Amino acid sequence: MTTRNASGQFRVRGLAVAAGVALLLSGCATTNPRDPFEKFNRAMFSFNDAVDRTALKPAATVYKKVTPSFVQTGVNNFFGNLSDLWSSLNNFAQFKGQDGFSDLTRFAVNSTLGLGGVLDIATPAGLRKHNEDLGQTLGYWGVPAGPYLMLPLLGPSTIRDTAALPGDWWGDPWTHVNDVPWRNSGIVLRAVDQRASVLDASTLLEEAALDRYEFLRDGYLQRRESQVLDTDKAQERAEKIHDRIEKVQEKLGVKKAQAPDDGSGDAAAPAAAPEGSPPNNPPVPAPVTPAPATK
Repeated sequence: MTTRNASGQFRVRGLAVAAGVALLLSGCATTNPRDPFEKFNRAMFSFNDAVDRTALKPAATVYKKVTPSFVQTGVNNFFGNLSDLWSSLNNFAQFKGQDGFSDLTRFAVNSTLGLGGVLDIATPAGLRKHNEDLGQTLGYWGVPAGPYLMLPLLGPSTIRDTAALPGDWWGDPWTHVNDVPWRNSGIVLRAVDQRASVLDASTLLEEAALDRYEFLRDGYLQRRESQVLDTDKAQERAEKIHDRIEKVQEKLGVKKAQAPDDGSGDAAAPAAAPEGSPPNNPPVPAPVTPAPATK
């Protein structure tokens, strides 16, 4: 009996190793190194698309048509306010103290003066919202994104972001609601509200993209990389610094560099080409006549 059990265990392990090797070899055969599981991802994309067309998109369409706009805004503000708390912790973990205090203050202000987050008072007050999660924090500390992965129902992701999902789930205050029916209803409501907010964009995607899978994958990876590297914030900081430099120059009376002027008042105007010269060529210089000899 012991020998049979041992041989059975070896067979199971051998099958598992063979399956793993087959999965790796199938991944290496793809032409896109960022999407080695493309066959699986496309199948999961088709499944998610079928669920969306059958259930989620119709529900979001009805929700957007029937629900008053101020109610939709309140729902979006409420769940967005909950995300600010986890975002602040991730900002602190990335040593972004200013952004962390901003999100923490947003959560405190909107949770009290904003009636539990239904009203967004922090944004008009100048407190900018940041959306930071555990996947971005791991990327900040050098964890590579890994291959692209399409998750069932959850949509686009990467290996790193998938590994961070349990942490993001724990960091969502709504998941700690004890009443299970109330908690699940809120999860469904948030999903429908988020889907309703991108109805127009999804319709445009369906009409414009030839391969919706590739379009979604490339867009997600580019956006995710931008979020981890904060390229949008770097561009915004560069524009602010440029504006400050211009204001300082105006106060000091420093003028911007201009093209040299020859005194005619038309320094920027190109010289007119004489008649007969070929088009798009430099003008032919006038012939130089020798000066008369002086006696």
